[in-house]
Amino acid sequence: MLQHAVDPHVVHVLKERVMTEPYSGILPIAPTIFHENGDLDIEGNRRVMDLMVDQGVDGICILANFSEQFLLTDEEREEVMRLSLEQVAGRVPVIVTASHFSTRIAASRAKAAADAGAKMLMMMPPYHGALLRADEQGMIEHFKEVGDACGIPIILQDAPLSGVTLTVPFMVRLAKEVPLVRYFKIEVPGTANKLRALVEAGGSAVAGPFDGEEAITLMADLDAGATGTMTSAMIPDLIRPILTAHAAGDRKKAAALYAQVLPIINFENRQCGLRSAKAVMKEGGVIKSEAVRHPLTPLHPKTREGLIELARELDPLALRWGK
Repeated sequence: MLQHAVDPHVVHVLKERVMTEPYSGILPIAPTIFHENGDLDIEGNRRVMDLMVDQGVDGICILANFSEQFLLTDEEREEVMRLSLEQVAGRVPVIVTASHFSTRIAASRAKAAADAGAKMLMMMPPYHGALLRADEQGMIEHFKEVGDACGIPIILQDAPLSGVTLTVPFMVRLAKEVPLVRYFKIEVPGTANKLRALVEAGGSAVAGPFDGEEAITLMADLDAGATGTMTSAMIPDLIRPILTAHAAGDRKKAAALYAQVLPIINFENRQCGLRSAKAVMKEGGVIKSEAVRHPLTPLHPKTREGLIELARELDPLALRWGK
């Protein structure tokens, strides 16, 4: 697919299927595309937005950890946000990650995202380095100030990277005291049990319990009550049917579909990380470079070969979109 300009007629048709709250389904993380010299690849990033819409995603999350947000300057963050929202042009909701230890900076990022047209924020709890953390009251105040600044829903990312232990009682308290925090992406050991407890304890305050970590525990998480997942952008077109079947009550079909894609999900999760989507997109002609920024390193050629071998067996859209 070589057309990158947004057709107004296509936008009009797609807007008819744009999700409204409560958000559910598959909301993958978009990679940030660089040239081989490390500069932002503006055209490459635009092509990724078009690919993801064509993959049938229910939303697109930008500037997350899998987007290498920790390797971008503030100016680059602003540029990626602007071009992504501009290119998507309302075809699907865009979620902007706005995490920062500073409440002031997080609130500023949140307001800028909302003003630019983002439909939701994703945030980790405030942390910095190995030791700086906010206590529970500090986290409540942090998210309240961010919510007041933006006025759009927030999905809380519960991931080991932050080093913050988010208990189910605290997350329920947060959802009730700061109602904009009503979505939760859980990606910790024992995710299914935590999701199940969160759904049971949170009730209507939890609008969207989400699976994460590349869908490595997707079936267990769906069984526990997850209503969506935030994967990478590598194979969302192949993961979405799993969610559709499970939501329709056909668990047997969902499990069979999951079994087909689990080898590549495992390979991504355990061997490649955020580099996997870029590698498949480069192989499929979507982008010209799969470069990551130093100190991250490229995939070893043998690891990349193994990933592409698995991808070819599945024939995802990313592997043929640009050819």
